Amino acid sequence: MKIAVVGATGLVGGEILKVLEERNFPVTELIPVASERSVGKQVEFKGKQFTVVSFEDAIAAKPAIAIFSAGGSTSLSLAPKFAEAGITVIDNSSAWRMDPTKKLVVPEINANTLTADDKIIANPNCSTIQMVVALKPLHDRYKAKRIVVSTYQSVTGTGKAAVDQLFAEREGKQNAEKVYPHPIDLNVLPHIDVFLDNGYTKEEMKMVNETKKIMGDDSIRVTATTVRIPTIGGHSEAVNVEFENEFELPDVVELLNNAEGVIVQDDPQNKVYPMPLTAHGQDEVFVGRIRRDETQPKTLNFWCVADNLRKGAATNAVQIAEYLVKHELVEVTENSAV
Repeated sequence: MKIAVVGATGLVGGEILKVLEERNFPVTELIPVASERSVGKQVEFKGKQFTVVSFEDAIAAKPAIAIFSAGGSTSLSLAPKFAEAGITVIDNSSAWRMDPTKKLVVPEINANTLTADDKIIANPNCSTIQMVVALKPLHDRYKAKRIVVSTYQSVTGTGKAAVDQLFAEREGKQNAEKVYPHPIDLNVLPHIDVFLDNGYTKEEMKMVNETKKIMGDDSIRVTATTVRIPTIGGHSEAVNVEFENEFELPDVVELLNNAEGVIVQDDPQNKVYPMPLTAHGQDEVFVGRIRRDETQPKTLNFWCVADNLRKGAATNAVQIAEYLVKHELVEVTENSAV
């Protein structure tokens, strides 16, 4: 199977290559793709060097799947061209997420909606992915009515330049390139993406709208505050969810323990709870601080953490590709793997 990774030289693109290798995805030919200025560069995959090619050359090579992580404008202009050539696109940007004709997929929740006719598949926002993975088993049992979520998001969500800014500030460099409007080291920015007319940021409204679409339930009310903090390794979220039906805490913990892609770390007496430091490099969503909201009935608080470059982006995309292969929704070749 030929696989193209579009945006292969970026932070998420590099993580996609790593995840494909770690999960032993059946790649027979890797086609790394990037913008014109990166064509000719080398990327490593399974100990071998591969040359970055142009978008045109990638389409001509006819990969079965192209995993995009090259930004919204690139996806809007190029994903349809790949799709027209019969290539299935899995897109990490926000370009197609709320398009009613495109599926927005978290494999643990709704991969079963995919068909061979889905040629552009949207990967959700990183913050939304980790929340809904933890929320879905609870929603199925108790039916979520209202969600209040506050996020604490890693600088890796902005990209390499943001990581560089954080460490440059930490080293006291005065002339470092700035991605954020304020210093990020020793600071917290309640500002991710652009502000909209309603006073919320685009990131916050992504969580609102994407949650409803993934869960297939427009009745769920969601309100979000998204915050950038000076960490790398993963995003953290404080989630407050009101259910229609009553719950017992031991049952909630059991549901989460049995949920695909979830690891419960909930032993506060022994200082055990999810943290970006320990979620870094992992593919699961870690859930802890599970407790009742004592101010109103049928309401739960929990804390969840996931590596935003892994489950929040690369791993989720590769899991979608794995589902497509397993269920023969893309054409699989018999060539030897690289």
